Amino acid sequence: MPSRHHEPHRTAIYATALTAFFAIAGIAVVDPILPVIGAEIGASTWQIELLFTAYLLVMAVGMIPAVIATGRFGYRAVLAAGVSTVAVAAGLAALSGTIGQLAVLRGLWGLGNAMFFATAMVLLVALAADREWVVELFETCVGLGFAVGPLLGGLLGQISWRVPFAACGGLMLIALAVSVTRLRDPQEPPTALTLRDVWQPFRRPAFRVLCVVTAAYNFVFFVVLGYTPVFLGLGVIPLGLVFTAWGIGLAVGILVVGHRLAHRIGAVATVGVAVAGLLVTLVLLATSAGTAESVVVLVLAGVCMGIANANLTDLALGLGGAERRTTTAAFNLVRWGCAAPAPVIAGLLHPVSATAPYWVAAGVLVLGLAVFAWRGHTMATGVGERLAWNRAARAAEGTPEEALGEA
Repeated sequence: MPSRHHEPHRTAIYATALTAFFAIAGIAVVDPILPVIGAEIGASTWQIELLFTAYLLVMAVGMIPAVIATGRFGYRAVLAAGVSTVAVAAGLAALSGTIGQLAVLRGLWGLGNAMFFATAMVLLVALAADREWVVELFETCVGLGFAVGPLLGGLLGQISWRVPFAACGGLMLIALAVSVTRLRDPQEPPTALTLRDVWQPFRRPAFRVLCVVTAAYNFVFFVVLGYTPVFLGLGVIPLGLVFTAWGIGLAVGILVVGHRLAHRIGAVATVGVAVAGLLVTLVLLATSAGTAESVVVLVLAGVCMGIANANLTDLALGLGGAERRTTTAAFNLVRWGCAAPAPVIAGLLHPVSATAPYWVAAGVLVLGLAVFAWRGHTMATGVGERLAWNRAARAAEGTPEEALGEA
């Protein structure tokens, strides 16, 4: 995946991308060990789902002060502080003894990742000559992180559920060393931001529509990611392998299908196709006849999620305005904030029925698709695309990366 342009900051770009890989792998490493944590600590289903919810909620809220901090301290300092926080939280999680302690530490972990995600994409775009390439590089690391994280959790989790947490702490120390020695701030320092600036992207109608669709999608994403390990009822190693397969499906959706489909039918239409496909997989999960069928459907869901992920970030950058830091903060506030309740809601629904979380997720996704069908043309117009049923939209070709490059 070489860049089409000369990249004078290539080392710093790769260092940031490597840190992104470690950060995403740290999210996914928990999946295979969730049932074991519950069994050994004596936690119920909804309590172990707190490990996802606490993480996501703190990360969502933490995006805002993290973005504001970049104007005062610079990207590199905020990113390094985030990586350090994750390393400390992961290391302490390996020593914790109650579900409450684990949830608090996962919240601290989320705060560290908020600092990272608030700066990483903005830093990459600022350093790169080829914006499309650097966005694809970031998404590649996201896909690979989701593929490798569960495998790491499964292999190490058979020793003890504490070992994957300790391993994450070690990986983040490596990422800290890389970020401190290899990263550099852009030559033009970031301007100061206020809390009011962070809300500016929400004044754009197209961005608001994107946020509604993204909120529904990410709620479903973390129902699948957080609840399915409990639903499948497999051991640590099999769960690690299953979610590695899911992560590979996610990577295929990002790297092989997502952008190619966007260049054919447009990024907005591609998101619609991906979300509709994800709805089908939710119904299939809720009605599956056995574990093997559920695993196949889970991998297909991963492909649909990858296709959506490959385009949602691009669309946010294209629709949110010229100041990418505020766009990143606003979009991630919605993305992670609306995902935060999903794991706990799924855990609370589990005693009602093993498939109830999937039916509720399907209902949420239907609402997102309804908004997409109603106002999707607003997003398409904003990035110079058109949808088949919208004659008023401009008949222009292009993708969000191209629109961003022209801005």
